[in-house]
Amino acid sequence: MSFESIDGISTINVNVAVTLAFAAILLHVGYFAKAKIKLLDKYCIPAPVIGGFIFMFITWFGYSTNAFAFNFENIFQDIFMLAFFTTVGLGASFALLKKGGKLLIIYWLIAGVISILQNTMGIAVSKMIGLEAPYALLASAISMIGGHGAALSYGGDFVEMGYEAGELVGAAAATFGLISAVLVGGPVGRRLIEKNNLKPDEDEDFDTSVTEINVGTGEKLTSLDIMKNVSAIIICMALGTIVSGWISKLINMGFPNYVGAMFIAVILRNLNEKFEFYKFDFTLVDEIGNVMLNLYLSLALMTLRLWELSGLIGGVLLVVLAQVVMMIILAYFVVFRILGSNYDAAVMCAGLCGHGLGATPSSIVNMTSVNEKYGMSRKAMMIVPIVGAFLVDIIYQPQTIWFIKTFVGNIK
Repeated sequence: MSFESIDGISTINVNVAVTLAFAAILLHVGYFAKAKIKLLDKYCIPAPVIGGFIFMFITWFGYSTNAFAFNFENIFQDIFMLAFFTTVGLGASFALLKKGGKLLIIYWLIAGVISILQNTMGIAVSKMIGLEAPYALLASAISMIGGHGAALSYGGDFVEMGYEAGELVGAAAATFGLISAVLVGGPVGRRLIEKNNLKPDEDEDFDTSVTEINVGTGEKLTSLDIMKNVSAIIICMALGTIVSGWISKLINMGFPNYVGAMFIAVILRNLNEKFEFYKFDFTLVDEIGNVMLNLYLSLALMTLRLWELSGLIGGVLLVVLAQVVMMIILAYFVVFRILGSNYDAAVMCAGLCGHGLGATPSSIVNMTSVNEKYGMSRKAMMIVPIVGAFLVDIIYQPQTIWFIKTFVGNIK
């Protein structure tokens, strides 16, 4: 860590180790605040969100007063996300995937339809207020579902087409979406559960099957067993990035590394069940994934720049606000009923708000926060990550390109 003055502002250069330490400390600050402030626990606000927000406002104060600034070396965020999705894949036995069945298809179609409604909403609002279509689309499914990566990618394309604020608007809209995702998901799930007096169905066949499939052996793992489980995660991460690169070239479109890693992990898990390459331990892998997820989100939020929201001016701000309101209304009044009006449906609605406004890790942390308070929904924890991480893109990407070609023109 070093200090220097840049343009008259005291800048704190934070190396990668200290950046990671900041994230870990803020995570514990979030847990402490959640335990002490009952309102945060009541509305299922995730701990990494609390800690990340506290630091985010500190950095905003430093920026707005020109008093100080932080320059983080943040190389672990993407690695943690990659590791988390790999652990999700390792927890997905084909026997479990079959249990998703009809509900998985329904949730996937719901997420896809919502992505179409988001772009429709963006264009409709832009027509009413005179906002240029590229900026409306950047504040719609591109940033809400695609996140920062898609927003900056499409934003760059729009800049080349002559819309100079494309990247700024995309980054600001994605930031707004991520913040909204982790703020509204927990409360929506909590409200549905409390209002309808819902309880987890512990007797459901799905839950019993999950317990049987992923049950621990009860044997103490040796150091070598632990090393094999950790090595499996790392190898799946590496192979996943290679496979994602091949797919990207094949389809001539970006394909997320974490999706490739997740599916490589699914394949390994199921091959291991047949050939027993090593002693797989679901509890260990699940806890590693939980740590990775929390550190990822803590890093993501603490390094967000609130001042980037200045790009949300005028019509763009109206579009993103409309997206958040529409998501809450659809999740609460429509999606909950389509999914069955039960406890699993409520938790899945919390997850939908997460990846429908921000990112799939946001949906997981939303659902985890609800699960910690009310009980586990295994259906939600299996179905939502698969749809949010990959399946929704099958609908979201083509229809977004159609909207761009129809209302903007061909991307160069």
